[in-house]
Amino acid sequence: MRLALGISYNGQAYEGWQSQPSARTVQDHLESALARFCARPGRVATLCAGRTDAGVHALMQVVHFDTDLRREAFSWVRGTNTFLPPDIAVQWAREVPDAFHARNSATSRRYAYVLLESPVRPSVDAGRVGWVFRALDADRMREGAALLVGRHDFTSFRASACQAKSPVKTMKRIGIERRGSYWRFDFEADAFLHHMIRNIMGCLVAVGQGLEPPQWIGQVIAARSRDAAAPTFAPDGLYFLGPVYDARWALPERTPAYDGLP
Repeated sequence: MRLALGISYNGQAYEGWQSQPSARTVQDHLESALARFCARPGRVATLCAGRTDAGVHALMQVVHFDTDLRREAFSWVRGTNTFLPPDIAVQWAREVPDAFHARNSATSRRYAYVLLESPVRPSVDAGRVGWVFRALDADRMREGAALLVGRHDFTSFRASACQAKSPVKTMKRIGIERRGSYWRFDFEADAFLHHMIRNIMGCLVAVGQGLEPPQWIGQVIAARSRDAAAPTFAPDGLYFLGPVYDARWALPERTPAYDGLP
């Protein structure tokens, strides 16, 4: 049978999602935990909805894998979590048809970036929020962000190591809200390039601080050059909220942590 899992994790201690020789990734820990729960040697191979970089968090990463072990959904959740470190947890488990694919079945993906605006650096939430000490202007950032919505060539926001076949993506929505001293930026697109959101954040912050006009974002897009954009922003405040699937798969849309994000 094919099983889908919803995973949440704090990415501070890990070298991203994808398995590495160091074994210090979220995928390495998850696959080892699944193997221990299934009492199988080695690891249980999984495929995820979207890879995250070192230091990036996830509220609902989705993976799928095939297994002949049959257990109740709650057993997969509690049993696997027994073998996971405290900062990684399976949130739900669902049996899915063989046609389901964690990556290819997703119609879009959602991220949020949480940013603290304060003259003093973060402390209790260090590693979980980005930080700026200069004031930001919401209207300027929203005006600039509107230029990113739609289908564009996002080469200017693409890391040199990006392996995507095409830089053309469709940004469906960008939302910008302030809650006290915290800003929350929400992004939804059909897919994202390597470092795309962090590079966009660098540009939006530059606009919000008055270093560049909102129209500059359009110039950056048109340049199709990484040199035209601002420096890559820190990974600390970036959260993978999860993929969006068609209702026919009957999978959860979010985890409880989604609504608790600043």
